Amino acid sequence: MSDLFSNGNRPPPGYSAKDIEVLEGLEPVRRRPGMYIGGTDQRALHHMVAEVLDNAMDEAVAGHASRIELRLEAGNRITIVDNGRGIPVDPHPKFPDKSALEVILTTLHSGGKFSDKAYVTAGGLHGVGLSVVNALASELKVEVAREKTLWTQSYARGNPTGKLTRAGGAPNRRGTSISFVPDREIFGESLRLEPAPLYRMARSKAYLFRGVEIRWSCPEALLAANDKTPAEARLHFPNGLADSLAEVVGARSLVTPMSFAGQAALSGGADRLEWALAWPLDEEGQIHTYCNTVPTPEGGTHESGLRQGLLRGLKAYGELLGQKKAGIVTAEDLVSGSIVYLSIFIKDPQFQGQTKEKLVTARAQRMVEGVLKDHFEHWLAAEPERARALLDHAIEHAEERQRRRQQKEQARKTATSRRLRLPGKLADCSSTKVEDTEIFIVEGDSAGGSAKQARKREIQAVLPLRGKILNVASASAEKLKDNRELSDLTQALGCGTRAQCSLDKLRYGRVIVMTDADIDGAHIAALLMTFFWREMPGLIESGRLYLAQPPLYRLTQGGKTLYAMDDGDKERLLAKGFDSRGKIEISRFKGLGEMPAAQLRTTTMDPANRKLQRVVVAGEKDAEPEQVTGDTAARIEALMGRKAERRFAFIQENARFARDLDV
Repeated sequence: MSDLFSNGNRPPPGYSAKDIEVLEGLEPVRRRPGMYIGGTDQRALHHMVAEVLDNAMDEAVAGHASRIELRLEAGNRITIVDNGRGIPVDPHPKFPDKSALEVILTTLHSGGKFSDKAYVTAGGLHGVGLSVVNALASELKVEVAREKTLWTQSYARGNPTGKLTRAGGAPNRRGTSISFVPDREIFGESLRLEPAPLYRMARSKAYLFRGVEIRWSCPEALLAANDKTPAEARLHFPNGLADSLAEVVGARSLVTPMSFAGQAALSGGADRLEWALAWPLDEEGQIHTYCNTVPTPEGGTHESGLRQGLLRGLKAYGELLGQKKAGIVTAEDLVSGSIVYLSIFIKDPQFQGQTKEKLVTARAQRMVEGVLKDHFEHWLAAEPERARALLDHAIEHAEERQRRRQQKEQARKTATSRRLRLPGKLADCSSTKVEDTEIFIVEGDSAGGSAKQARKREIQAVLPLRGKILNVASASAEKLKDNRELSDLTQALGCGTRAQCSLDKLRYGRVIVMTDADIDGAHIAALLMTFFWREMPGLIESGRLYLAQPPLYRLTQGGKTLYAMDDGDKERLLAKGFDSRGKIEISRFKGLGEMPAAQLRTTTMDPANRKLQRVVVAGEKDAEPEQVTGDTAARIEALMGRKAERRFAFIQENARFARDLDV
């Protein structure tokens, strides 16, 4: 011992056995709340509610409760009521001077979920959730209705403030009610329970178990002016996750018109699985996974099983079709951009940490993968058209991934490659012969998704831009430099701008602006033409800039279908294009994103059928080029520049020529 301390390794002065603390009861929770609920922030505050709500959901999943109430009340108070069996109130065998209720509320690692006698599958596993909530609440009141008797007890910061009391009879009531106020000493004075996340929590739980009804309520005074959260709601969804998926998808266009949803038993026991997936064209996806109704935002083994099961099912179907490219698809190619809901119920799940954000049960991956692979194969085989669309979608992602990997490899070899930096949303063509290629510039991810499916991948590239681009005629140079959409467009074309613009570096033979056939589409086209005139005038002068001409109407009679470009064209076709004896169905396209890929290809993108309008500089026939470009520059400045009075003067001068106004 003397040798050890001779090297200067002496204990700090005053450090002795009396400095060693032993925390008892719930004191560890109050000292280190982050170990149990992940911190003391807003997210941790709402996690307390989740702990109590999960207990009520476990009663419902076990078949003992059909209704849960979640009430946010004044004073930052939350109340959760279920009509389950009620927490036991008889004396505990190990602690005869305490009821089982008090043991559960005041003792860590106590509860009825360590075996499968009371619960077969449950979200609560460690026996700490309710006692942690009690420890971190300034006040907590519990009511238990069992065997037609009502019992009640109150607590403060983890300690009972009175004995378990028989409060009277309860002939028509059963279950547990827990009401608590989070302790400001722990969470601070400013943090409050918010209606919106609590309502979303209740809604997600109702989706996860179709056998439960959750009643939500909140005083109107607690709702912010712009908060769309209802003050009261009854949440019951008989179709489970499929209902949740339908709400999220809404009117968005999908790669396949039907979602992939279902449920199945796992391993022949109480374990079961439910899923719902869709692939939106805008590729703005999200993944929600759950185990025993507990959200697992970091995924885990059940999500890995889903990915591998879907991939194996798709590859098996691709092999059946003889599609060799299915072999290059990865799980990420298939799942990326999709909307996924996955819920699994299993015995004894293992989570990473008390907050249960990731499932680590190894057997979950094997079970989910096997079930989903079989069901996905059957779903694909039942509808070949949707299966091919999804297979093409995944292959396109795989080819794009491979192209980007090749670019990265090329970037390491040479700094002069023309394809070093390309915008992330660009779906490039495979041909390197510039004169044969063309790029479609479209508005929005939804239209971009349709265009990517409709294009000829060898010669047609697609670049979606988000809505209306910056008006370069009225924007400062600094704004122009910082604009992401215009930066993406410049990178995709590769020819540079203004003095550095060189058509020899242009990556495509034709640049085609493809917008919706409405006023907003025309405005976006005008903004893009202004950009090209200011930044890449050679593109227009060389005749390489075009406007696509998508139809506005589809007219169908029997097996005959015609497309009308505008109202006048529609009237002409109605008069001369059809048999006057049959009914003609007329549908108006709301936008390119609403147009099926096959129709978009036929009417607007196929070089054999489409109509393109070349953008040229208009001017007098015998005028000098300088005069023509000068007049055009003046007109663009008047209509697109910073001075609104010039536009007003133009409207006054030309208003008499206007016929149809879209107002």
